[in-house]
Amino acid sequence: MKRYALTLFALLGSALLPAAAQKPLYIVNGRETEEIASIPPEDIERVETLPADEETIARYGLRASNGVLLVTLRYDSPAVFPSDSTFGRYIARRVEWPDDEPAARVVLRYKITPEGRTVVDQELEVTDKRLRRRVLKALGEAPLWQPARKNGVPVESEGVLRIQLPEGKRIPRQAELVFR
Repeated sequence: MKRYALTLFALLGSALLPAAAQKPLYIVNGRETEEIASIPPEDIERVETLPADEETIARYGLRASNGVLLVTLRYDSPAVFPSDSTFGRYIARRVEWPDDEPAARVVLRYKITPEGRTVVDQELEVTDKRLRRRVLKALGEAPLWQPARKNGVPVESEGVLRIQLPEGKRIPRQAELVFR
């Protein structure tokens, strides 16, 4: 009996595994997309899952045979930084940090105002106050963003800035004092 149960479990498991590995149809702000992993969680306003039933398949077609994940973002179009690189790379290039200095990191949560200004919302990590000062100076001198839009109106959005300089160098571990 035990062998029969294990065989049945193995057959059912192998039959269900390919179906479980299939991904749902992703619809972001009304548009079909291939993946949603790159969407920052703070940009998501609402997520709704639709089962793979007759109604869903009738509405979305056979692509919805594994269900549908409807994602509504806080905006229709994201904020765009006017540079040939990412915002983080742009700021890192403007911060002077010699290679002979120890590695340091600054992680900031920022907001992009409807006017396109970058405003620091929260300091998440600062390993060196000198780097923090230089990053904040570069942020203050950065060009304005094209703000995110919702229904054609500029809206506030947010992001996380991670700067570690010099690039490729490891952050030194802080000394810990252990009493035994």
